[in-house]
Amino acid sequence: MVYERVCGHRVAGDRRRDGDGGCGRGRGRTVNGVASAFLLTFAGLFPIVNPIESAPFFLGLTANLTSVERRVLARKAAINGFALLLGSMVLGPSLLEFFGIELPVVRIAGGLVVAALGWKLLTQDQWSDHAGAGLQGSPGGKVGSFYPLTMPLTVGPGSMSVAITIGSRKPAGMPGFSQLAEHASGAVLGLIGIAVTIYLAYRFAQTIGRLLGETGLEVLVRLSAFILMCIGIEIIWNGYSALTGPH
Repeated sequence: MVYERVCGHRVAGDRRRDGDGGCGRGRGRTVNGVASAFLLTFAGLFPIVNPIESAPFFLGLTANLTSVERRVLARKAAINGFALLLGSMVLGPSLLEFFGIELPVVRIAGGLVVAALGWKLLTQDQWSDHAGAGLQGSPGGKVGSFYPLTMPLTVGPGSMSVAITIGSRKPAGMPGFSQLAEHASGAVLGLIGIAVTIYLAYRFAQTIGRLLGETGLEVLVRLSAFILMCIGIEIIWNGYSALTGPH
């Protein structure tokens, strides 16, 4: 009997896989699925959450605090933002389906919202999902880590709409465990990436503002907005294809 190693296991020759082995291809598909979900989540949410843009508001609200207190608030805002976006992504599509709205319809509606938000960011002189202009700290100088730092400063209605839309792109029907795990892993990693950028932007708000300046921030916002528009159109197309395709 001839034995060969396939994916680290010693198997009989007549049981080996054809070609260069299916295990490598399987791992490749898994990595691609996770990376795709990660990029979709991060690229879709970053232009709207845009912690670099809201960092000056954070700095203004915490001006009376020490650097240690500011660091603690930055960490809490990042954790709260992650939890809020994760809840929107997981529960939002399920709630809409519970009320009888089909998933492809949710994708089309959400894609329209995402594309509209991207268009606003791209064309208007002053637009933001952050309500920072109207935020004020309390008279005692204390600022809540959830309100107003997390919501609406960091995660606003637009960010939550995008998270619900991204959550609606999970595999339709009853996907296999591996397929669902790939999508969930990539999406959670994307949210972790967003949370990390929130913490870093708030933690080093003074340094970022000094390095980027108004011009650098403008370029970052416009470029991110164009990417957001493309993502919105792609989501709309996926929803339309699901509605009109063969059932």
